Amino acid sequence: MQKNNSVKFEVLHLPPTNTNSVLVTCGADAVIFDAWGRASDWKQILRDRNLNLCAIYSTHGHPDHISAAPTLARDCGTDWFLNANDNYLITSGNGLLEYFGLPHIPDDYKQPRDLSGAKIEILPGVEMKIIASPGHTPGGVMFYFQQHGVLLVGDTIFQDSYGRTDFPGGSDVDIIKSIHNLYTMNLPDDTFVIHGHGMETNIGWLKQNNPYFR
Repeated sequence: MQKNNSVKFEVLHLPPTNTNSVLVTCGADAVIFDAWGRASDWKQILRDRNLNLCAIYSTHGHPDHISAAPTLARDCGTDWFLNANDNYLITSGNGLLEYFGLPHIPDDYKQPRDLSGAKIEILPGVEMKIIASPGHTPGGVMFYFQQHGVLLVGDTIFQDSYGRTDFPGGSDVDIIKSIHNLYTMNLPDDTFVIHGHGMETNIGWLKQNNPYFR
């Protein structure tokens, strides 16, 4: 999706097509959110488009949202950001990666930097607000681009449901609070919502169709 003449948000489904990864570009500079799949596939995209990778951000630490991040960050010489409360999850999902035929995250993986602060500039002139959303995982976050009307929610909320809480660190109480906090932010109805899985929606759609968004 193109939000203005210079900044572009793209939802990409790298193989195996399981997770909504997001590529944000401004000119030749790029940032990746929830880098699923293989680092080699991401590097090919960057080469084909002549893009300079500036950073990688993860909404949470489950393997289907970070599988390519450590290697990609190391090979491209850039930073990877993850809320520190989810660091314990980084190598815990290697069994799932093996199931999907993806390489394990090695024990000597590149350490992520902690996501701190309420608002940061990810690219020149591209500001992002970090919204804490524990529940699916303890360190889950959402990313809001007010200027561009885009919200990345990870697995906190889906089209008509919310993320699983039966994994270690999950909490029904916390995820309902996180969803309620998002609801009370009163974001514009046309805010484009990119979920961690499934089709995109918007805030107005969630108000009308998701019984937990209240």
